[in-house]
Amino acid sequence: MNVVWLPIMQSIMGNSDSVMVQKRMARFRPEERSVIDGAFERLQAGGPGKTLQLEALQASLGALVPVAMVTRTFWGLCSIEPGRAEPGRAGATPGPDREQLTVFLADVLRGTAEERAPLVMAMSHNAAGRPQAVSCQQVAAFLEDLITAVVHILTSRGRLQGWRQQQMGDTALGVKLLAEQMTSDLRPSDPATCDLSCLEDWVFRVSQVSQYLEVLVAEGLNVSLRGRTAPDLLPPCRDTDWTHLTVLLDVPTLMFLAPQLPDGCSAPWRLVFSTQLHGESFTKMVAALQHHGPTMLLLRDTRGHVFGGYASTAWELKPQFQGDSRCFLFSVFPTLRVYTATGYNEHFMYLNQHQQTMPNGLGMGGQHDYFGLWLDSDFGRGHSRARPKCTTYGNPQLSADEDFVLDAVEVWAAGNLPAPPEDEEEKEGKKSILKVDLEVQAMMELTGKTLHSEGFNELQEDFD
Repeated sequence: MNVVWLPIMQSIMGNSDSVMVQKRMARFRPEERSVIDGAFERLQAGGPGKTLQLEALQASLGALVPVAMVTRTFWGLCSIEPGRAEPGRAGATPGPDREQLTVFLADVLRGTAEERAPLVMAMSHNAAGRPQAVSCQQVAAFLEDLITAVVHILTSRGRLQGWRQQQMGDTALGVKLLAEQMTSDLRPSDPATCDLSCLEDWVFRVSQVSQYLEVLVAEGLNVSLRGRTAPDLLPPCRDTDWTHLTVLLDVPTLMFLAPQLPDGCSAPWRLVFSTQLHGESFTKMVAALQHHGPTMLLLRDTRGHVFGGYASTAWELKPQFQGDSRCFLFSVFPTLRVYTATGYNEHFMYLNQHQQTMPNGLGMGGQHDYFGLWLDSDFGRGHSRARPKCTTYGNPQLSADEDFVLDAVEVWAAGNLPAPPEDEEEKEGKKSILKVDLEVQAMMELTGKTLHSEGFNELQEDFD
């Protein structure tokens, strides 16, 4: 602890109840401490008294987040050293004081799972008092309010990273699905309730809880440390023409899927194929898959199930399995889940076309005629066969029916662009013999032969 800082803290807080604050403030650098210490005055905005009223918190957070999350934040503040700030209790001070706010900020921004779990419990309880446990339904309701608040903040603060929320999927539905996915990781000793040890374990394992709380506090309460307000929750969206476009992804789903990728939220996403824009063309989809590095494939069947797969490398047209263990399958609706490689086999990716002896289409996981995800080369149909689970990824059936009819497809390039060839000779070496040898090309044209590769080559060039 800085010896100069200690007397200052003691003079501000008094000696009786400042030990907790001194320990928390030691986590911050000197230039950050003034930001933390000044938060109380900023929130009060010149208001009277030594405590923070709910109205003052509403004035700061209300423009960014729903009222429900403001109230939950207030009770989280009041829960620190319970009994000190419980309205209606004899002798209690209504609203949290400076010390409670300081501890709250420190625990959210720099705390451990053990320190954050009591705040999660209090905010899930959403009332005065110190609960010994909360129900899983209460935790889910807290998460819905928290995720909704985070989406509001990202939108209001201009931190959507190039995404257009109004042209994406249903945000409210995405919030519910993400909250359900996160609560599915709870491990309560009692099926219906979560005690403090359960929440500590959950906050430790599910990093999004801490990230979303950090966004709420850093952005909502205007606490910027080291010039950084809060972690990025969305990858940048680049080179995507949003004109007349509505995509399958919604913001909460993207918040869940992007961190699963090897590059997390750092690598940009680009829409390179959409049935809405490019039509139902397997050839165009293949060209998009081949020339843009790692890709995220999303499908929707005619019964409304949304699902797909992540390919960690560019796809190749060949009658063999490809890819690596970084690939995964996922579902978006009716449940939000990711299914990673089990290690049982290496049937990660398969892409084939115009073969007579091998299946023609796109597959991920499982085996021929029994893929975890399969899309026929005729583009209209596919299957998801997993009884009871896909051997490669451990996923259940992703589509509504085992054999499904396709409604929409999107391909998102989800990584940095592949490096171009080192020189033009290398690029020329990969061209068709018909492109290189003009004499052969002319002879074939004279004999009336159709150059089937010409149109496909032009299509590939369009995607380069």
